Amino acid sequence: MDYRQLGRSGLRISTVTLGTMGFGGTGWATPVGQIDVAGARRQIDLARDAGVNLIDTADVYSAGLSEEIIGEALGGDRDEVLLATKARMPMGDGPNDAGLSRHHLLRAAEASLRRLRTDHIDLYQVHEWDGQTPLEETLSALDTLVQSGKVRYIGASNYAAWQLMKALGVSERLGLQRFVSQQIYYSLQAREAENELVPVSLDQGLGILVWSPIAGGLLSGKYRRGQQAPEGSRHLSEWSEPPVHDQDKLYDTIETLVGIADGHGVSAAQVALAYTMAKPGVTSVIVGARTEEQLTDNLAAADLALTAEEIDALDQVSAQPLPYPYWHQANTSSDRLSPADLSLLARHLR
Repeated sequence: MDYRQLGRSGLRISTVTLGTMGFGGTGWATPVGQIDVAGARRQIDLARDAGVNLIDTADVYSAGLSEEIIGEALGGDRDEVLLATKARMPMGDGPNDAGLSRHHLLRAAEASLRRLRTDHIDLYQVHEWDGQTPLEETLSALDTLVQSGKVRYIGASNYAAWQLMKALGVSERLGLQRFVSQQIYYSLQAREAENELVPVSLDQGLGILVWSPIAGGLLSGKYRRGQQAPEGSRHLSEWSEPPVHDQDKLYDTIETLVGIADGHGVSAAQVALAYTMAKPGVTSVIVGARTEEQLTDNLAAADLALTAEEIDALDQVSAQPLPYPYWHQANTSSDRLSPADLSLLARHLR
């Protein structure tokens, strides 16, 4: 397992993070997994044995049950790992039970601390944009949590690039704690993050945590053109996250994945994970599994190195059209591009 620095912070995290949306698995999270305390202990042990040092959760996962299970499963080993959680989503029916107001964030952090059975959260992430709460209020509340010692680092999740830049600007202007990371969706199934989210991370020194790097299982090799989806599968049916806009392209990508996987004697999922781990700006990929067998397989991706030719083949089959203004910049500005620019445009300049 390799360890990478999280943004401009001094914190080093494993290239694979344990995701825990399936811990508890109640309500809308039921299809993701229904892992109890005993199962959580086994998954945490497997992850730690593989070198994983970060566990990621959120207060909204099974209405707090995921955090409770982590707290009980870790017990006295809490300080042996880093804990990341998130707040923003509704945790009740009241008018102030959601969002990124000072009121909600401080209450949410205290509730997460109790459920996790800890006195601090290593990485506290705002789970989603809140366009109705001033960023000054949100960032001041997060700064308060850091200054109090209850939170060590802060991050964002699911922000647009302009929203991230606005937040970083407010932090700098007011002298408040700065986001060290962003958690985003990024996979071979959908590479929109490369347009702006990856470049802004490289330019501004943010670490990238990737959620759903196997596209919720779509890139596992179980979904094949002309074949019925495996029993119990949730994708390409009523489960629409992540959305699939071009099934033919998805199946082309899966076929390339499977071919590369066969050449290495590994699963397609491992190849998908290794591909994302190798992309510019990515600090860690978050893996969550319904079974211990799936988790063991996913963890093995940390040791898989793809060749430049294999990465290029995957780049080609999953390529998306270059949107404006980037196609224009590729045509006219190739003499003055930064490393952040080139993370997107380099392969279009050949």
